[in-house]
Parts: sequence; C-alpha cells; structure tokens
Amino acid sequence: MRQARLLVCAWALAGVGASGATLADLDRYEAALAKNADDLRAGSEYRQAVIQLKQYDRCIKFFEELVAKSPQAANAYLNYGFAYVDKIPDAGAITQVILANTALSHFSKSIELRPSWIALYTRGNSYLYWPKIFGKAPLGVKDLEEAMKMQKQDKLRSYHVRAYISLGDGYWKMDDLEKARAVWQEGAKLFPNEPRLKDRLSRSGEELAKYIDETLDPNKRVDTNLHELWEDQ
Repeated sequence: MRQARLLVCAWALAGVGASGATLADLDRYEAALAKNADDLRAGSEYRQAVIQLKQYDRCIKFFEELVAKSPQAANAYLNYGFAYVDKIPDAGAITQVILANTALSHFSKSIELRPSWIALYTRGNSYLYWPKIFGKAPLGVKDLEEAMKMQKQDKLRSYHVRAYISLGDGYWKMDDLEKARAVWQEGAKLFPNEPRLKDRLSRSGEELAKYIDETLDPNKRVDTNLHELWEDQ
C-alpha cells in the first residue's frame, strides 16, 4: 500500500552507532534519557542504534514509559513519534498505517507542549507523504509556514534549507506552482549550492511531478537522525 509509509523526515544518516551499535548502547542511552527525558540528542542517537539492532518494540515501549513519567518532555514525545516512523519499513502494510497515524499524534503532542522548529517541520513535512487524495498538504503547509516564521527570527542555519524545500513541495502538492517556485527561489538565494533546490527549479511539468513523487516516495526507508540540529550551533 503506497499510502502506508506516510511519515518522513529525510535527515542524513550519521552519528552515534554508525560503526555498529550494541545492546549495551541501548542500555546506556536509556539510562541517560531516564535522567533527562527532554534530551533531544540522546533520544535521536538512541533511535539510530535501535534501527541498526531492529529493536523497534523495545524503543517504543521505552518511550511510552518515559513520557508517562515525564509528561511535559516535548522532545521525548518527538522522539517517541520518530520511534514509530523508524519501525514503518519493517512492518506490514496495515500496521504501517497505524504506526504512521500514531507517530503523528506524538508529533502533535510535542507541538502542544512546546512548538519548536523541529517539531513543526517534522509534522508538516510528514503530511506531504500522504497521497493527494487524503488532502493532507494544507495541514503540512500550515506547519511549515510556522516553522519558516521561526527560522526567519533565528540566524541562518544549514538545516533551514529543509523548510524551503518542503514548503515549496507543499505548495506544489496544493497545485500552487507559483508559490512553490517563489519559495524554492528564495531558498536558492540563501543556499545557492543546494542541489535539491536546483533540481526543483530546473524542472517543470511532468518532469517536476515525477521528481517530487520520487522524492516523496513513502516506500523508501526514512532516515530520522537529527544530528544537524546540534552540529550547526
């Protein structure tokens, strides 16, 4: 089912666990998160180790217990949502839909607690992977517009390019090519060497549609490493 793998945040795979994770690594991260549930980096690196070891159910159960003990930890809910996304490629089609919907609910809880750039970007970008028939693109655009407002009040960071890419894609999915190109062009001025913006701006018509459809293919495995957030500080 194409609509099954719906939630995507295309962060490049890197960081802790890249050389081979162990169960001891999971124990270590869980101990650290038990002391600080809101530690975004520890949660992200924990999940990368989980992916290597395919310990998805352990991870989901851990975050379920963690947010129960720390219900105000917005980043714990964010990583909790990502834990469901991480499991999607290894699940059956029906289960994938359930996982995707559950992940969205946790992203929403994170935003409710603390509307951060990463939480808004993540939920907004996630909506774009639903087929057009579901009408999720406007929801995605709304979140991405809020993320864009936040980043324009901050100093320019490398990962901000993602909002320009995704917001343009959202407008495109809403059949507003004029707005889509305007956002991509604005992003290209700030990130002139970004190939993903160049690729979009160099295409049109069916070629652009094919490119975006392939980019937003829900059947591809999602990398959910958030390392750029602390590397660009």
